[in-house]
Amino acid sequence: MTIDTNFNVYSDARGRDPDSTSPRLRQYHKTLWSKPLPNGKTFQLFDNKAGVYLHHKSEIGEFYLGSDAITHSYKNHKRKYWLTKQITSEVDELFDTGSTIGAYTLFPNNRIDGKHTINQARGVNSLIDDRFDLTLECIRLFYVGQKSPIYDTLLRYKKFFDLFDDFIGYVHFFLLEDLIDENNSIKFYLAFDNFKTRPTFSKTDEYIMYKKRVMNFIKLRNKRITEYSRQYETRQNDCNN
Repeated sequence: MTIDTNFNVYSDARGRDPDSTSPRLRQYHKTLWSKPLPNGKTFQLFDNKAGVYLHHKSEIGEFYLGSDAITHSYKNHKRKYWLTKQITSEVDELFDTGSTIGAYTLFPNNRIDGKHTINQARGVNSLIDDRFDLTLECIRLFYVGQKSPIYDTLLRYKKFFDLFDDFIGYVHFFLLEDLIDENNSIKFYLAFDNFKTRPTFSKTDEYIMYKKRVMNFIKLRNKRITEYSRQYETRQNDCNN
């Protein structure tokens, strides 16, 4: 399947959340992330299990996966309305750019012991506030055995993260290279204080800086996804000839 990185996943979501209702987004995830793991084994994803978004089962384990938006405009966040109403065009531009495949990834979505999934935890934790740069820092810390605001949640899904061997393996697998620097540190959207205070916007200038950096990440990741999908199609064609 050709990946159209300009496709707006809300366009086939029937007015609902694309993470659960966009058929195209689901197929894009299935195509992109069905590929070899760092250990050489293929992480083949299937969408034929009733009530399950995407599923993998093999000798490496069984995994239930769901789509998650990893960039946010906060367009519909009531607590930020005082800010977003002042710069609606900026917010709308980020919302539209964040409606493409480059702004989505997969996380395990099966609840363990009735506790939050990763998607839920990073959404409700006030030190993360649904920001993926902060989530990725938590994942980086997890791989080196250090605590973070969602460490306990990530620990429940250790088998998933073990698939990628280490942080760089995880980053490469999900094409997240444009959110880390040459030292493999996170390129934070705004100033970072090691989770000492809640991330927030105190003025419109901060949001505009955030928006600029988030949009840059989405565009670069979409470019990376396009290049990856073209290489994949070339390999498939070579195998069929």
